[in-house]
Amino acid sequence: MTKFGVVVFPGSNCDRDVAYVTRDLLGQPTRMVWHQDTDIADLDVIVIPGGFSYGDYLRCGAIARFSPVMQQVIEHAQKGKFVLGICNGFQVLTEAGLLPGVLTKNRDLHFICDRVSIKVERNNLPWTQVYKDDEIITLPIAHGEGRFYADAATLAAIEDNGQVLFRYAGDNPNGSLNNIAGICDRRGNVLGMMPHPERASDAMLGNSDGLRLFQGLLEKVAALV
Repeated sequence: MTKFGVVVFPGSNCDRDVAYVTRDLLGQPTRMVWHQDTDIADLDVIVIPGGFSYGDYLRCGAIARFSPVMQQVIEHAQKGKFVLGICNGFQVLTEAGLLPGVLTKNRDLHFICDRVSIKVERNNLPWTQVYKDDEIITLPIAHGEGRFYADAATLAAIEDNGQVLFRYAGDNPNGSLNNIAGICDRRGNVLGMMPHPERASDAMLGNSDGLRLFQGLLEKVAALV
């Protein structure tokens, strides 16, 4: 069994959606981790869900980065364990320095809620091993500050290191540089993405493209155990 922990900040609103996928659809033990908790040593995968942590005051993810649990999340990642940040969670991971770049206001300065086409850039990591290379999948997005930005040197390093896992295919909804929708760290155990895989996991809702991300992770953790 793979033990999932879903971090809950004041303002998180997709935490239960993630838990529904990991606990109810995949049958894995799942614990909600309040942002002030610091005992996560028993967990295999930490998920930082979407929402509006601390109301997105100051800057998206900037305050959440200083929550007590985040130092433990950083240490969890440094041990090679898995961390997934979705939407606001992606923003938190960049603020915490676990991923490069920043997420800024959408190009047209509007909140976007839609379903978009996403290209899987590589399938040789646990997150994407169940997908085909260059596969086009459909995932929902819902964000006002999802434009990925990095300086030229950082962007070049991200590309050279193969850290882009997902790109917007066709229309780029928010103006992200290089159409980037999701990146990992150099080791590949930390993933941040603006699209919501947990909202495309239940076949009853007409799309389960996102479920395969979680399934690939389960296979990897099971192999490690």
